[in-house]
Formats: sequence, C-alpha cells, structure tokens
Amino acid sequence: MVWYDTTAGLNKGQLVKTENLPPAEGQPETPKRILVIEDQELNRKVVRIVLQSRGYTVVEATDAVEALASLEDAIPQLILMDIALPGQSGEDLTKRIKANLAWVDIPIIALTAAAMSGDKERILKAGCDDYLSKPIDIKVLVERVETHLRRTEA
Repeated sequence: MVWYDTTAGLNKGQLVKTENLPPAEGQPETPKRILVIEDQELNRKVVRIVLQSRGYTVVEATDAVEALASLEDAIPQLILMDIALPGQSGEDLTKRIKANLAWVDIPIIALTAAAMSGDKERILKAGCDDYLSKPIDIKVLVERVETHLRRTEA
C-alpha cells in the first residue's frame, strides 16, 4: 500500500487499505501520541487512518505555528514532519524543536518528496531521526514509527 503526495498529481483520491498491514503487537494501555505536521489534507488523512487503526492518538498540524502550539499543549512520543511546509520549513521547524530541552528527545521522521542527492543527509543533519521519501509505503511507515517508539521506551 502506498501513500501518494497529491501535489504531484498521482492517484488522487486513492483509498487506503489497512488490512494488509501486519497485526499490532498489543494495544498500549495509554495510546502513544503522534504529531503529524503536514500541509496536504489527503496525506494527513491517510496517516491518521493508518495510525489510528494501530491504536495511536494522532494530532495534526498544517504548519509550524500549529505544530508549536500543539507541542506546548502536550508532548507527543513521535513527530512525522513534512519538510515542505508553508511558512517555516520542516527543516527549520525541526531545528527549533531539537533546540528546546523539553522536546529534544522526541523522534522526528521526515516525510518528503525531496529525494535528490544530498537531501537525506541535509534533512538528517537538521535533526530528523529518520527519513522517508514520498510516495510513502504505508507498511514501511508503520514499521519505522513502531521502531522509533520502541527505542524511546528502552
């Protein structure tokens, strides 16, 4: 199953099937909170559906202002960060988040259409803990989310 960036004009309106994902390894007593920072509504919806089906609480933000307000409200266990945000870029927002002692340990997974040579290195250098290029494979997204959440529990 693949998640397409609608700005690229690929498969607009494609439905997401979550039944092909591997079964969740037990639902957490308190759902893990994941902040999804993404300006494209369809991308946010797909991620929300997939992660909620896995038992996670999903909070959404469309730009840096909303993301920072959400972080002030409640600290998530993980952030999914679009790099091409309106206003402040996802790279700059990542740097701001990692500069705050209260948020520095939150894993950030970059979700981006930037897949040129050097993009991954630049995004990781900005402070992201992982990188997935669009279009996103939903199975890989779930695996990476679960991997980073397990690391934070260790």
